[in-house]
Amino acid sequence: MTLSDRDLPHGDLWVFGYGSLMWRPGFAFLEQVPARLIGEHRALCVYSFVHRGTPEKPGLVLGLDRGGACRGIAFRVAADKRDETIAYLRAREQVTSVYREVTRAVWLENDARERVSALVYVVDRGHIQYAGRLSPQEQLRHVRQGHGQSGANRDYVLSTVKAIEAQGFRDTQLHRLAMMLHDGGHSLHPTPKDAT
Repeated sequence: MTLSDRDLPHGDLWVFGYGSLMWRPGFAFLEQVPARLIGEHRALCVYSFVHRGTPEKPGLVLGLDRGGACRGIAFRVAADKRDETIAYLRAREQVTSVYREVTRAVWLENDARERVSALVYVVDRGHIQYAGRLSPQEQLRHVRQGHGQSGANRDYVLSTVKAIEAQGFRDTQLHRLAMMLHDGGHSLHPTPKDAT
């Protein structure tokens, strides 16, 4: 689902990134600001058939799912780059139509603390690629097997964790998965080092 032109914000365009857009936006922007979206949360809830997996061996990528809140990055795109940026995002995010293109209010975490309307891609819960809530073991299995046009699923998860840390916060679910990936996936709860 994509928005009609009249439903899109006019003037400069704000785009909210919460996954790979945080570390590889792929479009020109005037500024990037830490931001918070209320009402949806970041979750590994999308089976990836193209970018980080295949239909035979799906990977797992992030979507915004109902409830909670999400910290990410809001990018401000110049009005004259608006149409080409939207076209680029649609080609990247809507390849299998698993995301719904929507506008959401996001709060900029800058001195002004202003609220802006941003273009956001949220998961379509009725789509075949909607994974729902998977156990940590299932997430690990899909991420370890996933490899698609954009590379290894493992790299996607670790790059997203690095981008989150660069913004000065943590995502408990993703950080746990990253630890399991570094750990070789042998333990869900790494044992503390002996105090000797």
